[in-house]
Amino acid sequence: MMYILQIPSYTVTLWRIMSREFTIKLPGALVKVLEELGIDIEAKIIELLMNEINIERSRKAKLYAELAKYFLSGGKRLIDKDPAQASEKIYKVTEEAIKALTMSLGIENVLSKVEERGRWTTSDLERAVEALSGKLGKWLYDAWDHAWVLHVWSFHEAKLDSEAVRRRVKDVEMIIKEMEGLVKNT
Repeated sequence: MMYILQIPSYTVTLWRIMSREFTIKLPGALVKVLEELGIDIEAKIIELLMNEINIERSRKAKLYAELAKYFLSGGKRLIDKDPAQASEKIYKVTEEAIKALTMSLGIENVLSKVEERGRWTTSDLERAVEALSGKLGKWLYDAWDHAWVLHVWSFHEAKLDSEAVRRRVKDVEMIIKEMEGLVKNT
């Protein structure tokens, strides 16, 4: 299920929801600047939409869980072709999974700040990981650190190869497995 975002000289694949396909046209100059800045257009649009959705936490947690699985499949497909972009998708998996787990387990000190501000910050994710690790185990904190390495050293710095990315995916997949069990019961 994908959307196709058509941009002059560019095509970006977006998530397809409820069998509806959307085409969004963006000026080539904007796309060029976004790419220069390393902004993933697909992820940014999804993030903006998720920030606008005002539904009960259990439903939103399930949406974040679906997004995590979606980004995982996209990231794994890119590992050999583009390790830097794969790394950013895999980092997004971790972000979305942490959001889903935080909502499912009701980590109120984080959720109240996110709801007040209307968006998640890296500090919120870090506090959520600390609280979740206390409930689920240190492995979660370690997996978050591995995802952060992908975000910084592979995506921003382009220093990791496909094999280094592939080794870290296993930890992220553990988060997904844990998330699926907990979010399903919410």
